[in-house]
Amino acid sequence: MYQVNENGFYGEFGGAYIPEILYNNVKNLKEQYLEIMSDPTFQAEVDALLKDYVGRPTPLYLAKRLSEKYGCKVYLKREDLNHTGAHKINNTVGQILLARRLGKTRIIAETGAGQHGVATATVCALMNMECVVYMGKTDVERQHLNVQKMEMLGAKVVPVTSGNMTLKDATNEAIRDWCCNPEDTYYIIGSTVGPHPYPDMVARFQSVISKEMKAQLQEHEGRDYPDYVIACIGGGSNAAGAYYHFLDEERTKLVAVEAGGRPFAWLRLDPGTKAVVEGIAPSTAGAYVLVIDPKDCRVVTPYPFGSLPMNTGAPMTAAVVEDGGDVGSTDVSALADLQLVDAPILAAACPLH
Repeated sequence: MYQVNENGFYGEFGGAYIPEILYNNVKNLKEQYLEIMSDPTFQAEVDALLKDYVGRPTPLYLAKRLSEKYGCKVYLKREDLNHTGAHKINNTVGQILLARRLGKTRIIAETGAGQHGVATATVCALMNMECVVYMGKTDVERQHLNVQKMEMLGAKVVPVTSGNMTLKDATNEAIRDWCCNPEDTYYIIGSTVGPHPYPDMVARFQSVISKEMKAQLQEHEGRDYPDYVIACIGGGSNAAGAYYHFLDEERTKLVAVEAGGRPFAWLRLDPGTKAVVEGIAPSTAGAYVLVIDPKDCRVVTPYPFGSLPMNTGAPMTAAVVEDGGDVGSTDVSALADLQLVDAPILAAACPLH
């Protein structure tokens, strides 16, 4: 259920619920993305940029003091050492090359804390393409340094004042822009959200993280899998990349950790219990996902710690939660309280957004 089917569903979640004006864009992308991504010349171009421009592979670092404290081996996958300081550029490099293949000349994006916005502005500057980034007004104010970086790179940053003025609302405004400019505009989504094929496409571009993990673990430990992969979850891209090549690995347990906001914001998962979700609503940001308390047909606004709520708006994450996986909202400090065992554990390090 964690692999997408031909209609864009992870189990019962996903799909493409979009305005009619975007139908052709999404349909064309759905029909062409796998063919383009499997083209050897396209893949060679992506690989070259990841190596020479982004700086991959990123190191797999044995955190000795943390390992000593918990009596196990804890490795950190240093995605923070990528160009632009996060994993987001893995995806933007791939998507802008894909957009160019599709003949698009204008790029739009959403951003929460600004990491994806900076990564998008960076590749647009590299390719000399127009760039517009939508960012919630709340995030513009608290992540002003990233706003300055985007503007320095030539992007136009549009503050969004609807809703709670964070990532979800920035995504809505970006989709509205796309509706108004469907012919020349390509929407680079940074999270594993939105209509199919975006969740799958983002996960595939980010899968370079777990691909490298396997090779690096083989070198360090003589085996290509860890006992645990621990990843932060906000929009889902970091976790999707870290999990991708371990989804069918029965010897590896996948653990997702998200900063807690107000009590019961989105989902709560207490230790040893299964997440309880009160309902499901379709067509949130273009896909069928989990939401909070939709009894009155209203999606409750989350109050996350920082810019990114626990994103069961990501179909893959929603499928994991529904299946009772170890995905849920927890306190930031709770990560230090995880019961670690005497075995290699691999954490996907992602800078605080």
